[in-house]
Amino acid sequence: MMEDSGQPHAVLRAAVPRPVRTAVVVNPVKVADLDEHKRLICEGLAIAGWPEPLWLQTTPEDPGLGQARAAVRAGAEVVFVSGGDGTVRAAITGLAGTGVAMAVLPSGTGNLLAANLGLEGHVAAAVQVVLDGGRRLIDVGEVDETGDCFAVMAGMGFDAQMLAGTSERAKKRIGWFAYLFGAARHLRDRPMRVRIRLDGNRVLDRRARTVLIGNVGRLQGGVRLLADAEPDDGQFNVAVVTARSLGQWVVLGLGVLYRWRRVPRMELYTASEVEIRSNRAQPRQLDGDLIAPAEVLRVRLRPKALVLCVPRPERARDLAEGADRVKEKA
Repeated sequence: MMEDSGQPHAVLRAAVPRPVRTAVVVNPVKVADLDEHKRLICEGLAIAGWPEPLWLQTTPEDPGLGQARAAVRAGAEVVFVSGGDGTVRAAITGLAGTGVAMAVLPSGTGNLLAANLGLEGHVAAAVQVVLDGGRRLIDVGEVDETGDCFAVMAGMGFDAQMLAGTSERAKKRIGWFAYLFGAARHLRDRPMRVRIRLDGNRVLDRRARTVLIGNVGRLQGGVRLLADAEPDDGQFNVAVVTARSLGQWVVLGLGVLYRWRRVPRMELYTASEVEIRSNRAQPRQLDGDLIAPAEVLRVRLRPKALVLCVPRPERARDLAEGADRVKEKA
């Protein structure tokens, strides 16, 4: 479909900005006004002469995987994905390796992939990004036991406990701040004994609170935990967090916020294959979505497996300048 330019962080231009077949995978629970959502997408495409998209709604039983695969079978060349992190992750699993481009329409509380890659939250702007033809090939991670994919982060331990301790009601009321309350409940939980294997040969034995496998570096609220993580560099950034006391968590947090060269109680590594094995079943998460607890989390990197619609550099500059002008007038 497209060739990689060979340059890091390359934004590729679609060869021909012609009308293409599209589909929309939408989580109706995460969209406040479904009819308006559909109208904006269909009108934006129609103005450019593109046909009306295939409309596929997620269900509690299938949060997006089956719908993404159905879109590919129907011949879609671009799939809009509208929902929270769970919807986006399910669609990534269905689209990775197909060559079909994914366009993220953020609708949930988190949408970490959109936040990390500067994707537009407004529907009309996101449609324009697709029409402009900017594309980026990014890596995805894959869980060995299930084949589930992720594009942001996988984790075992405290991070998953935090997610489990945060209610949907709280997230709707106060947004990402709700995660802070979920985190507070587990700050002093006992650490887990883990053996971490990197690329099949390097072995680390640790008493850790959490182990994070990052494809990108930014967390909720814009906090950049993994400063060197890029979604197309062919490797994961692995963070092993060993903080136990409240004081240690505070110092670690300061180190992350102020981007210290060395953050206390956090070791950093890189690898393309990672296995985390604990002495007991642990909570686990993929892109902020909880999966079944287990003693092992084993993931491998699939390089440049996902085609993502992103703003072209000149378009991103235009949008930023326009936003600045609006702020000046206000």
